[in-house]
Amino acid sequence: MANALKVLFLTPWYPSEKDAMSGLFVQKHAEAVRAQGCEVRVIHSEGWRDLLLAWRDLRREGWMPDVVQLNVIQKQGLLALWLKRRYGIPYVIVEHWSGYLPENGMFRRLNILKKKLYKRIAAEAFAILPVSDRLAEAMQECGIENRKWLRINNVVDDFFFEKSKYRDKDIPNRRKRLLHVSCFDERAKNVKGLLRAAKMLSERRQDWLLVMVGTGIDYEEIRAYERDLEIPEGLIRWTGELTPREVADEMHQADVFVLSSRYETYGVVLAEAAVTGMKIVSTPVGIAEEAGALIVPQEIAQNKAGKFAEFLETALFEPSAISHQKSAVRSQPSEVRSQYSAEEIGKKLKEVYDSCLHRDI
Repeated sequence: MANALKVLFLTPWYPSEKDAMSGLFVQKHAEAVRAQGCEVRVIHSEGWRDLLLAWRDLRREGWMPDVVQLNVIQKQGLLALWLKRRYGIPYVIVEHWSGYLPENGMFRRLNILKKKLYKRIAAEAFAILPVSDRLAEAMQECGIENRKWLRINNVVDDFFFEKSKYRDKDIPNRRKRLLHVSCFDERAKNVKGLLRAAKMLSERRQDWLLVMVGTGIDYEEIRAYERDLEIPEGLIRWTGELTPREVADEMHQADVFVLSSRYETYGVVLAEAAVTGMKIVSTPVGIAEEAGALIVPQEIAQNKAGKFAEFLETALFEPSAISHQKSAVRSQPSEVRSQYSAEEIGKKLKEVYDSCLHRDI
């Protein structure tokens, strides 16, 4: 790889022993770029010390990037900015952070100096690549400016596209299956709102199962909340953390995917669910509309459990009610692969890197 393009990923989120799911979408971008023949190094740091030590180690090896991909404008952006000013190394920003969204509001709560810093880092990037159109709009509403904005999708693993090996959906009297996958961060995911809806649905009928996949900072609190609701035993199954392939298996077995989030910058689980052919019920977040979801208004998802339960019942037992929903994700299989496959996303990122080296996009 002596002549390979050298790409440095800077990111505050990346899978680790501490959290195998954190920043998985960043890792998949790195793998996609590596598959295009690039030499990729990743500095995953949460504090200044880790960032500087990791950079020092790379320099001791004699390694210097040709291009930097900054994943999220945070303190790591200062290193990207310094490399550009000191060595003329260009950088691009792939942005995932929900802090720009008004439902989150973290960017607007930053002090003036931090806001100015974020805006400076953004302005000097070669391009900003947000993972959704809604995120791009929110960033611009916060005063983030750059001359080039290009949407970049998150990667959907190939096994989500594979034809299901499960045939039990056609078994007579089989319980319909709902699926929820998240990091169980209540502030963002509104899992309690989903559980309240499940409680209301259980009072209407009990010929269904809700599978809850994942772990997270509020996992134990949410499990306790479920016990307090006294949802009938056997209607909810908790899996804990699963591998991506195991998540794909759950999706191939489920009838409806449900997302109750207050906000999402993208929602890769929406794309994953859509490419498996599942029906989707979601609040209007991330790519929910382009995934063809039956949209649940936020007010209902958060405060009106009975109405939310009606959406779930409709999706489970009257699937024709959402079969008309248009889906840019499901529409044409070949187009879907081109939008979400690691190969195509890797090619798109490589094209942007090449453009940094004085070729037009």
